[in-house]
Amino acid sequence: MDSKYASKRIWLDKDQKGYEQWRQLMEKAGLQADEHLDYTIGIYDGKKLIATGSFDENIIKCVVVCKDYQAENLVTQLITQLIEQMNEKGYFHYFLYTKPERETVFRSLGFKKIVANEEVLFMEQGPEDFSSYLHYLQENKKAGSGAGIVMNANPFTKGHQYLVETAAENNEQVYVFVLSEDHSEFSTDDRVKMVQAGVDHLTNVTVFPTRKYLVSQATFPAYFLKDKAELTIAKTQATLDAQIFKEKIAPVLDIRVRYVGDEPYSKVTEVYNQAMQEVFNSELDLVILPRKAIEGDVISATKVRKAIEEQDERLLLELLPKTTYDYLKTNFK
Repeated sequence: MDSKYASKRIWLDKDQKGYEQWRQLMEKAGLQADEHLDYTIGIYDGKKLIATGSFDENIIKCVVVCKDYQAENLVTQLITQLIEQMNEKGYFHYFLYTKPERETVFRSLGFKKIVANEEVLFMEQGPEDFSSYLHYLQENKKAGSGAGIVMNANPFTKGHQYLVETAAENNEQVYVFVLSEDHSEFSTDDRVKMVQAGVDHLTNVTVFPTRKYLVSQATFPAYFLKDKAELTIAKTQATLDAQIFKEKIAPVLDIRVRYVGDEPYSKVTEVYNQAMQEVFNSELDLVILPRKAIEGDVISATKVRKAIEEQDERLLLELLPKTTYDYLKTNFK
């Protein structure tokens, strides 16, 4: 690095002065300063913070360079150092959310575009990239047109099963995408196994992992949005997710309809469903099924987790397919 500038890690949770400088830089750039970040680096001209970048797991976030220093090639230095740190943590595949006008800069650093809209550009770099994921889907495609369902299944309930069974009755093929994020009570491996067991009786259903390419809490692109309400953030994220599904994944698998459950108590889910309807337009159908209820009570994974906590066997038997109940009994004694 050019010797006139020094770089160092900023411990945002421990260094009050460093945090304040960083926060001010975020605000000037119109970025949010309340993101969860694992690592943050700063580049200084003397004592002045002139550039910063961070990552959360393998997602690069909050890359900012002061306007007066944008000819100094500091973005390259930031990205190089962030990648070195991610490599040390065992990450060799990186994601990046940024503003669309910065595509040329990050493309020159080896990042590839996954999808973009007016607000967000989603890019990546590294092995096992989006093209290899699409190839994996293509290799496992079944004959006939299909339906898609994306779920976290934390855990897999009778409500999830009802959604899949309804889709399976009305379509030649059904592809169920299970979120590949370990940010839930149950691990990705456990959730995938519960889904596979719960749909095993349906011969036209295939289960896929999302590998971060579909809706994921860890990859909400909210960090660069300023003064936005939660619903607006959800709309931005959902719009991007819907684009990836419609433009990239649906064509590979010949998916013509996506099934979702309604969520009468969640404004965020309502916004999410609206965003999908807008993006899908007439090119992809969206079927919103009323949530399955037992004696007028809507089934939800939240209620299941509460019943597990309270060891309410009667309620668990009501809310869970036998496959999930047996899996939990066997693996979570």
